Amino acid sequence: MIIKTLDRFAIKSFLGPMFLTFFIVTFILIMQFLWLYIDELIGKGLGLGVILEFLMWGTATIFPISMPLATLLASIMTLGNFGENNELLAMKAAGISLRRILTPLVLLAVLISIAAFFASNNLIPLSYRKIYTLRADIARTREEIKLPTGIFYNGIENYSLKIRERNKKTGMNYGIMIYDHSAYKGNIIVTLADSGSIKLTADKRNIVFQLYHGYRYQEEERRSILDSSYTMQRIGFDRLDAIVSLNDYGFHRSDDDMFGSEIMAQNLVNLGRRRDSLDSVLTMTHLRFNSRFTSSEIFYYSRQFDTLFIRNGHGLFPLDSIPPYHDPEQETRLLSRAIDRVDAAIARVEAFSYENNHTALPLRKTSVEWYRKFTLSFACLIFFFIGAPLGAIIRKGGLGTPVIISCLFFVIYWVIDISGKKLATDGVISPAIGAIISSAVLLPIGIFLTRKATTDSSLFNADAYIQTMKKLFNSIFSRNTHTE
Repeated sequence: MIIKTLDRFAIKSFLGPMFLTFFIVTFILIMQFLWLYIDELIGKGLGLGVILEFLMWGTATIFPISMPLATLLASIMTLGNFGENNELLAMKAAGISLRRILTPLVLLAVLISIAAFFASNNLIPLSYRKIYTLRADIARTREEIKLPTGIFYNGIENYSLKIRERNKKTGMNYGIMIYDHSAYKGNIIVTLADSGSIKLTADKRNIVFQLYHGYRYQEEERRSILDSSYTMQRIGFDRLDAIVSLNDYGFHRSDDDMFGSEIMAQNLVNLGRRRDSLDSVLTMTHLRFNSRFTSSEIFYYSRQFDTLFIRNGHGLFPLDSIPPYHDPEQETRLLSRAIDRVDAAIARVEAFSYENNHTALPLRKTSVEWYRKFTLSFACLIFFFIGAPLGAIIRKGGLGTPVIISCLFFVIYWVIDISGKKLATDGVISPAIGAIISSAVLLPIGIFLTRKATTDSSLFNADAYIQTMKKLFNSIFSRNTHTE
């Protein structure tokens, strides 16, 4: 009964900081995400629902950062609070080992890792697909129409208009001049009005003009090219209502499948299929190049590629036995042919290098993302085994020391992870190594700290280091005294 109560207490003590730190970290990162894309959102007249949806899917894309960091910080805070409040000491005094105390938290960390895998495999690809679609839809949405006064405004397609002044209280415009270029024949239609209102419809598909007391001027089309006479039509009006259709001014949703082929928008199964397909294409590219290269006019004999045959001395051409050329023209002609063949070989190799990179680069990116589907859950588990022993050793809770230590370890992890991904994408290291190198570096640290915590090590105990230094100084001082 006591053990079950202790397990519930440990789990409850862990879940509180876990949710708190997760929301704090997510909020900070989503603010950075919003700051990154704020230029794409403002000035488009987007509704609050669209912006909140954009932030919601953006929140899901930062899970690979927020979940490991929240796990690390929560584990340090939980065990640190246990140590700071002497709860950990009381548990050990009752005969409960640290390994037994950590058992329910380890199971909880495993569940978090499993949830992280499903988030990485299902939620994050969906989020990227939604984000890509929303960004494309927002990019097509034109900026909100804001008519200035005193200058011509050309933000409405095929129209140019000018407003002399505006009454800010009533919204009525005065001294309106509108040039209509929709006929693509120049300034042949001009409308002048003393006053009027210009408003967008609710769906932003049309703009409505209500003009009062003015004239509409229109040049009639000439009868022929040789006709130099122009006919001007002038129409006066007390009120003129006009509706102009707008294209792509409002926000319109597109199909989510439009970006379904993006690497970040695919799950584990689709990435595996894409990798197999690209690998087959790359293999066929190599075979096709070898076939074309060996069957070209550059190499006459297949033994020219047999390095083993050449290394044994069977295929070496006796350069010293080449007879001298007595005809300079023949020598020039042969050397020119040799240079042409070398240039042709270089051109074929360069063409193959471009063709190979065109397939190999997407293959490496796909392989890296396939392996990274597992690294998120693995990172959460490793960070728990780093944070929990650290909390038990330093015995400090709250948001002070744990935050500093968590940020230090996470920066190390993140720098290594980004570097590994970049090196794997460039082909310097294999995709598997590039994806797991960050976790592989931190795994020994987690094992070391866990071992130190279970043996009640004074690794971060300042008093232990002070006592060691005192003993060292006393030993040196007594040795000097004895020598004198």
